[in-house]
Amino acid sequence: MTGTRHVPVMLDRCLDLLAPALTEPGAVVVDCTLGLGGHSEALLTAFPAARLVALDRDKEALRLSGERLAPFGDRATLVHAVYDELPDVLDRLGIPKAQAVLFDLGVSSMQLDEAERGFAYAQDAPLDMRMDQSAGMSAAEVLNTYPPGELVRILRAYGEEKQAKRIVSAIVRERAVEPFTDSARLVELIRDALPQAAKRTGGNPAKRTFQALRIEVNGELSSVEAAVPAAVASLAVGGRIAVLAYHSLEDRLVKQVFAAGAANTAPPGLPVVPERYQPRLKLLTRGAELPAEEEVAENRRAAPARLRGAERIREDVR
Repeated sequence: MTGTRHVPVMLDRCLDLLAPALTEPGAVVVDCTLGLGGHSEALLTAFPAARLVALDRDKEALRLSGERLAPFGDRATLVHAVYDELPDVLDRLGIPKAQAVLFDLGVSSMQLDEAERGFAYAQDAPLDMRMDQSAGMSAAEVLNTYPPGELVRILRAYGEEKQAKRIVSAIVRERAVEPFTDSARLVELIRDALPQAAKRTGGNPAKRTFQALRIEVNGELSSVEAAVPAAVASLAVGGRIAVLAYHSLEDRLVKQVFAAGAANTAPPGLPVVPERYQPRLKLLTRGAELPAEEEVAENRRAAPARLRGAERIREDVR
């Protein structure tokens, strides 16, 4: 069941980027976003001498991918954790450094496909959107309890929604009559609130609001902001990191971390650049790489993907 509905995005390119770091026996590759295990299965198959550590905050994803990865035995260690907990996870497992790290950010296929999770705006479902359903506030609680100004900020910052004030006014008016519980009512409200011109561009008009709520509910941007630098710090020299992002906010954070790591930070005018100012990373991609047209034609969820890679070339010097 898991294999039929989950198609790993830019799989071959991810494997190519990480391959040089995974040739030695016992090399550790961390899949920070296990999902249904497509990338992890491919990593274990392609690099038979490697050991996998895989993280996910979604217990159902861990259960399903655990079945999928069972044939690999103790080469695969699955951990219930958010990806910004990577350093703690490695520490608990007694792993000083990883040779490769992969992030496939955003919502997994399983979360989108299972209506009751409330991620998808195309079908009616409870407004939940929590990746870990055992913790935190649901999207309905956010909609029903946040002050109007905070909702506007979220829609603008996380959904890049130009009509945020108009949508939030309608939400506040409607929630006073009856609290929000399901996605269909929210989708209908957004359609009614938007001017005609705004409905004609960019696909489903609810898309940006749902993205914003999902990011808020799961603290996604703050997690990415902490997780990518932590992953870079967890890499051995010669280790590699590959990150798939699906919207501009995530991709910008990844770009900033990689650019900072690849920069010479010496004050201008030094005749010799001391070790502590020299770059820690070498960029492996020119900008963000995009999926091929053939892949997008076969898997529409690959369309927004942006892939960046980097190699650790130097230890931190204190």
